[in-house]
Amino acid sequence: MSSLAKNYNRRKIAFKKGKGSFLYGTNGKKYLDFVQGIAVNSLGHANSYLIKAINKQTKKLWHVSNAFIIPEGEKLAKRLTQKTFADYVFFQNSGTEATEAAIKVARRYFYSIGKPKKNRILCIKNSFHGRTIAAIFASGSKKMTEGFGPKVPGFDHFKFSDLKSLKKSITKNTAAIMIEPIMGEGGIKVHSNSFLRNIRKICNDKNILLIVDEVQCGIGRTGKFFAFEHAKIKPDIVPIAKGLGGGFPIGAVLMTKKAAKGINIAGTHGSTFGGNPIAMNVGNAVLDQIYKKGFLKKVKKRSEYFHNELNKIKDNNPKLIKEVRGVGLLIGLQLYKEQAKFIKKLEKNKLLTIRAGENTVRILPPLIVNKAELDLAVKIIKKTCREFN
Repeated sequence: MSSLAKNYNRRKIAFKKGKGSFLYGTNGKKYLDFVQGIAVNSLGHANSYLIKAINKQTKKLWHVSNAFIIPEGEKLAKRLTQKTFADYVFFQNSGTEATEAAIKVARRYFYSIGKPKKNRILCIKNSFHGRTIAAIFASGSKKMTEGFGPKVPGFDHFKFSDLKSLKKSITKNTAAIMIEPIMGEGGIKVHSNSFLRNIRKICNDKNILLIVDEVQCGIGRTGKFFAFEHAKIKPDIVPIAKGLGGGFPIGAVLMTKKAAKGINIAGTHGSTFGGNPIAMNVGNAVLDQIYKKGFLKKVKKRSEYFHNELNKIKDNNPKLIKEVRGVGLLIGLQLYKEQAKFIKKLEKNKLLTIRAGENTVRILPPLIVNKAELDLAVKIIKKTCREFN
């Protein structure tokens, strides 16, 4: 009997090793892994470049306190600000810590300019921003918050991509609007570029900060470094994690100079492990690969091919697949029939996927996936559709 707590509904499968797009089970079977730690292993399993970077750093220095300068973190922060909208970065260990910190940044900004009552965060109903006590109430999800009362105050909600609902929900105390450009856990639901541009305009007009949660959809997954870049907008605060570490725990908050005003004071926030040398070195190694000339163009090209093939499967299975969702390699198959059974059949056929909201199968290949591996996935999905029908 396992001594682990039962808060996960674990599948009856374990793995002894992984390489690239594949996992090798303790049952002797080889699986095409299109979960990749839920969009974490951006460069696939056991990436040789990342292994080299980790090994090199572990022989030098594992951890020091943020009471001292950490050169690897200085380097990673500089690279992120040079390539993005941000002026400042601070590092965390996970996506949920990054979104929690983003909330603190927004509230602290208005406190610093003499508006402490401007402290409410407006989010999408049934969104997902992590598992901390504040983040679950930010989600506006009854399922996530059940049993964790009392309710954490300071959050309001609007309907997905509903501009009228958004405007109605804004009050004089709204400090920030926090959204995922593509809702991952929520069902791979994509906001239109025009909707994102409208939010940016509303924030400008009403002196509200825009927090864009790129924890799952960022770091190259959509074919651009950030998903919001498709809409050509500039956020104020962006929490990131997952793909930045390529499998090693890391999170970060990116901020404009304006947004960082309140938090750019010693003692306002901190993290014991955030920004440790190993994580920072791995983050730099991931950027080495993603920043390579042509890397994101390849992601875009492969994803367009894959989307096209998936839409063909949808057209041939109109009673099974309702919609192919997503952008780049953040993909969802919304089904008419039971999601869990379809995922189980895909696994039996040696393709690993994971659930998302709205009866959607989430498909998350590594960014280094090749055409042959995509073709294998297409073959398995076709076979599963035949079996399911």
